[in-house]
Amino acid sequence: MKMTKETANEQPIDPLARLREPFPAHQISKLPKETKKQADDRKADQGKGIWPPVCKVCGGYHHPKAVHLDYVGHAALTDRLLDADPRWSWEPVAFGQDGMPALDRNGGMWIRLTVAGVTRLGYGSADGKSGGDAVKELIGDALRNAAMRFGAALDLWHKGDLHVSEEAEEPKAPATAEEPVKPGPFNPKPPATPTLAERANRLTATLEAAKTQDDLRRTFDRASGLCADLDAADPERLVELTALYERLFLALDGIPAGAVAA
Repeated sequence: MKMTKETANEQPIDPLARLREPFPAHQISKLPKETKKQADDRKADQGKGIWPPVCKVCGGYHHPKAVHLDYVGHAALTDRLLDADPRWSWEPVAFGQDGMPALDRNGGMWIRLTVAGVTRLGYGSADGKSGGDAVKELIGDALRNAAMRFGAALDLWHKGDLHVSEEAEEPKAPATAEEPVKPGPFNPKPPATPTLAERANRLTATLEAAKTQDDLRRTFDRASGLCADLDAADPERLVELTALYERLFLALDGIPAGAVAA
């Protein structure tokens, strides 16, 4: 390719930064979520031959009052991974005696996703389903979960706004000539915002205090915002936390850490 002034000035795109770019609207799908009662009611009606109408939002059959969650499908995520790193790969954390990927007690699977030489954990499950389609669903779920650790579709996983712009901040009250209120017994000084290191230390302590794999998984999932901040400011600490999470999970499952290849 002939080098031009324009191509010479172009900066290479960071593969991990590419993963964090927002997905376009046409690549975001709708996933219906029913409550247990809604699912039970729908199944009871279907047993009587009464089927719900086709949903105008997702095109599926579910309880009319089910909510819809935004998510990125397997094909869209694979396309993004290929854009970021054509040599990306994934592997299960553990294998069974038959040489196939090992599932945990809940029927889920832990994987390692590697993009641009960086590896992070992910977990997928098929919610009790079985068969070939369930296996594909499990893999897709694990890839989405692991890619979220890289920041892919992180805004869809988070229930609020991860990054509020300065324009969106609440307007400050106009300055007055009154003397500012000093901290005292009736006007305590507001607590200082914890630093990134303090937040990471708290997460470490919480992970180490977890008694079950479910507690451990929920704790790590709730820390997605912290993981994104560490990814940008202190990736080495994020790697340490991920490794700690993996060791604790295996220990709670009764599997020695040395039994799984690094």
